[in-house]
Amino acid sequence: MSQALVIVGHGSHLNPGSSEPAFTHADTIRATGAFDEVREAFWKEEPSFREVLRTLESDEVFVVPLFVSEGYFTEQVIPRELRLEEWSVEDWESDGTAADHVTLEATDVGKTIHYCGPVGTHDSMSDVIVQRAKSVTGDDDVGEGFGLAVVGHGTERNENSAKAIYYHADRIREMGRFDEVQAVFMDEDPEVDDVTEFFDAPDIVVVPLFVADGFHTQEDIPEDMGITEDYRTGWDVPETVDGHRIWYAGAVGTEPLVADVILERAADAGAAVERAIAEVREETGGVNAVSD
Repeated sequence: MSQALVIVGHGSHLNPGSSEPAFTHADTIRATGAFDEVREAFWKEEPSFREVLRTLESDEVFVVPLFVSEGYFTEQVIPRELRLEEWSVEDWESDGTAADHVTLEATDVGKTIHYCGPVGTHDSMSDVIVQRAKSVTGDDDVGEGFGLAVVGHGTERNENSAKAIYYHADRIREMGRFDEVQAVFMDEDPEVDDVTEFFDAPDIVVVPLFVADGFHTQEDIPEDMGITEDYRTGWDVPETVDGHRIWYAGAVGTEPLVADVILERAADAGAAVERAIAEVREETGGVNAVSD
């Protein structure tokens, strides 16, 4: 039976870079040959959620949302647009960070759909955050003497938005790699504006748990932290603020190792992609990203 992978993202009419991570990670996975077909689909761009299944010849489709958290898009919009008639969010049996996968039939196209939880809540995303810290500092051993700030948007409209940030901050803290680990947010306390107040460590790596670089990661957060007065003039990495050196990493979703997390989601749903996972980890520098 032929198998396809569909990576679904938000996309944007305003930020052309919004869809770039989906296309980049799709290309990485496509090159492994693990799937007969690999497609990208978006809410705000073409190809659309609604039409993507009709573009596939495969009988079995693994759908992986390139979203940070469980919520409106993963629980309502995507299943509705894919016409997954038997979908119920209760099938995920999730507390906000535990969504795995549900297998459903898309009867209008005659395909079996393995609908996976979002990339952002998978345990392997903790590895990606650590890899992001390595990438921005250029130090594979980064940790001792460093604090790590995991940044989320935060919103009162979706409590799961913050849960994903706390989840990974807690997991990385338990590893004992960094001197300090803190979850911070743009729109709720503790705020990223005050990031230096939460750390004693002289060096702080700041990693936004966002899918793509856009207005928030490239404009709001740098100015809020004080690493630049005007985002248009750029900033140094690291930049000194209040006696701390800030290593600002940009959106975690652009880290090449995210392709591994997408494959992990598909593997959890039954896709035979073990070889592809090993290949992608080696290619993206993610082998033993956390445990080395």
